[in-house]
Amino acid sequence: MNIVVALCQVPDVAPLVVDGALDLSRVSMVMNPYDEYALEEALRCRERFPNCTVTAVTVAALPPQELLRKALALGVDRAVFVESEELRDSYSIASRVSEAIRMLFSEQLPELCFFGKQSTDYQSGAVPAMVAHLLGLPFVSAITSLTPTAEQVEVTRDIEGGSESFMVAYPALFSTEKGLNELRHTTVKMVMEGRKKKVEHLVLPLQSVAPRVALQHVQPLERSTTCTMFTNEAALASLLAGYRAAL
Repeated sequence: MNIVVALCQVPDVAPLVVDGALDLSRVSMVMNPYDEYALEEALRCRERFPNCTVTAVTVAALPPQELLRKALALGVDRAVFVESEELRDSYSIASRVSEAIRMLFSEQLPELCFFGKQSTDYQSGAVPAMVAHLLGLPFVSAITSLTPTAEQVEVTRDIEGGSESFMVAYPALFSTEKGLNELRHTTVKMVMEGRKKKVEHLVLPLQSVAPRVALQHVQPLERSTTCTMFTNEAALASLLAGYRAAL
């Protein structure tokens, strides 16, 4: 069984907005939190089945070494950086990710593909469904449990007021919700072993069609604070008395 887990980097704090654009030069990048659950579920599936290979894939303009090193430390069998032009809109990202998967698995698509439900930077949540469509795979979003068997996989997702379960035949693609599993943590030994492993590097040919969606402007939330100056103790005492009465 082949399993693919798609990973991406996101800022570990709220990015700064300068002149209507994101300034990522002063923030560090980390693995997308939703992708952590996708990666953990892929590793758990490998533990259930013999002769199973987990491949971590990321498509980016620059090599996200720490992202893939973390995946290797956690136990993936292959870590692949697929070089592409810088991507912003969901369809362009999905197109390049699907191309990368087809490049890596030209003879037969992997039985399982895992994506985080969304990234915490742009939060569109559209890429997993688009990749599933482009690859022609059945898709269930935001799964909260997964039970694989030899022939199919049972998944559950939460809906308003309850949950719903599906039986899905291989190959299939799923996006993962937070809380799907309990994340494992790396040890110093795992990190050192991960740094010894090879990160594969593939290059996608440039897209012949320009993206039809372009990010024009980013506007941060307006935050206002109110400061009230008290010139006498009586006014302050009255305010505090009101707070005490409300408690």
